[in-house]
Amino acid sequence: MMEFVFGIAEFLLQAVILLGVFLLAVAGVLTLTQRKRGTGEEGSVEARSLNERFDLHEESVRAVADDPVELKVRSKEQKKDKKAERKASKLAIKAGETPAGAKSRVFVLDFDGDMQASQVEQLREEISAVLTLASSSDEVLLRLESGGGVVHGYGLAASQLLRIKDAGVKLTISVDKVAASGGYMMACVANEILVAPFAILGSIGVVAQLPNFHKLLKKNDIDFEMHTAGEYKRTLTVFGENTDKAREKFQADLDDVHGLFKSFVSTHRPSLDIDAVSTGEYWFGQQTLENNLADRLCTSDSFLMQRRLSHDLIEVRYRNKKGWQERLGMAAETVVERGIRRFIKTGRDQQFL
Repeated sequence: MMEFVFGIAEFLLQAVILLGVFLLAVAGVLTLTQRKRGTGEEGSVEARSLNERFDLHEESVRAVADDPVELKVRSKEQKKDKKAERKASKLAIKAGETPAGAKSRVFVLDFDGDMQASQVEQLREEISAVLTLASSSDEVLLRLESGGGVVHGYGLAASQLLRIKDAGVKLTISVDKVAASGGYMMACVANEILVAPFAILGSIGVVAQLPNFHKLLKKNDIDFEMHTAGEYKRTLTVFGENTDKAREKFQADLDDVHGLFKSFVSTHRPSLDIDAVSTGEYWFGQQTLENNLADRLCTSDSFLMQRRLSHDLIEVRYRNKKGWQERLGMAAETVVERGIRRFIKTGRDQQFL
């Protein structure tokens, strides 16, 4: 019975994948056609007040929890106070003065990193927008989540964050879940690193892996040729026969990257014992404070609530304009991904029955 169910699941997965591949192919052709025409469309920066968002949440709860009479009185008082504040601000601006009670600002950014650090383009635009307004009295909070990825992508992301500090603006990075490897390369740039109690930090190391099909090709009498100019243009290969010399060179390259990684972290976190934390290991919340990987136990939500009354909280986002072709491609990708996940889940259920 279970073999029958598993067979149906496999058939459905194949059907889903074929549908996804078809949709991706159609979307790809349409996207290339659109690019040739040249749409000229670009994304845009959006901003919203988190203070207003928190106020709305508070009012929603008060509408149920507070006494109706008290709620009405409080609402009138708030409206009166806001009206007085706006009037005082207008008079101060006309007189060329800074409005009384003007607050410093916290600009809130997000970075949800993948292997390619593909969000670095959005981060670049968001930082450029913030730096047109931010002053030394302001602060930038980056809510960072990333398990790392390619060296050049995360190197560029870290360099973008350095622009904030170079402009004399305080940079705080909050890690609620994970900032490992390339993610920690970004985090170490901050003036202060906040970490949730069970968030993961560290993994200061470098890894590279690839399969090799040389024995399989040789067994089936299939030749593989590769021609290069330059002794180390290619070291390890997927189809060719790898040599000890190639392995040594490949390992040396990894060691060089690891050295650069350690040097970068040491520069921006001089309090770290870099040799002790650059083993590729990772640590949780409280442990990260003990070895100076982070500065304070605090979630991003707690940080924002602490700043809510004393600062203007401004969330900044860069949105890419997506044509219907791209949306179709993303939908196809989602269909394939969900199908694979369901198939894997079915297989796991099969194993534990």
